[in-house]
Amino acid sequence: MATGRDWSALSRSFWLAVLPPLCGLGLLIGLWAVVSTTTGGSIPSPMDTWLQALEVFSNPFYRNGPNDQGVGWNVLMSLQRVAIGFGMAALVGIPAGFVIGRFNFLSRMFNPLISLLRPVSPLAWLPIGLLVFKGANPAAIWTIFICSIWPMIINTAVGVQRVPQDYMNVARVLNLSEWKIATKILFPAVLPYMLTGVRLAVGTAWLVIVAAEMLTGGVGIGFWVWDEWNNLNVKNIIIAIFVIGIVGLLLEYALIKLATAFTFEEVKA
Repeated sequence: MATGRDWSALSRSFWLAVLPPLCGLGLLIGLWAVVSTTTGGSIPSPMDTWLQALEVFSNPFYRNGPNDQGVGWNVLMSLQRVAIGFGMAALVGIPAGFVIGRFNFLSRMFNPLISLLRPVSPLAWLPIGLLVFKGANPAAIWTIFICSIWPMIINTAVGVQRVPQDYMNVARVLNLSEWKIATKILFPAVLPYMLTGVRLAVGTAWLVIVAAEMLTGGVGIGFWVWDEWNNLNVKNIIIAIFVIGIVGLLLEYALIKLATAFTFEEVKA
């Protein structure tokens, strides 16, 4: 049976977990209301935006033509592009990171190229995709691929290079094959680094798709933002900002739960 001290500790833990986020949300809404007042209503107030959000989400999956679809369809299309581009990047980037981290010659060979290409703005890759693939959808997927591949390559390679040398000495003594070394020694040790790279890559992919869809058009949350701007519907733009943030937060949370499913302290931290 819980004592008074136990209930007091539980109550304190609850409020410490709930109160700071509520204060942060309250601060955001307060600043938003002040900005709305000082701009003469050009920025909609929180209440007006909330009423508009109720209307938008009352039917998020309507279709009135190819360029007039509910926010739900736009989010799903963006997630589909992210899944394809990110999946392709993982299939290429994770094995590449293992190979680059494993062999010193390849590390010296590819590190300058990665350092050169990684800082390039995502939107700088979009025209290359349009030129090569002759279509907006594959160009957007290409942009996600090329921008999300770098965190996975770099983090996986760093993880391989940080495997204790004692492990590799044992593998050499036992005369293990490269496949055995990769699956029995490197993969368990590198997994925390690899999952960190995956988390960073997903965040990058979600940022990139919104910007790419603004330029390429079609169905997607980025195009929805740009279309609402052309219609001067600022309320829907603010709603889209919150939708983008919530979806990105859910993606991050899902990957954190995936990471903590493994008993690695580096991941759980």
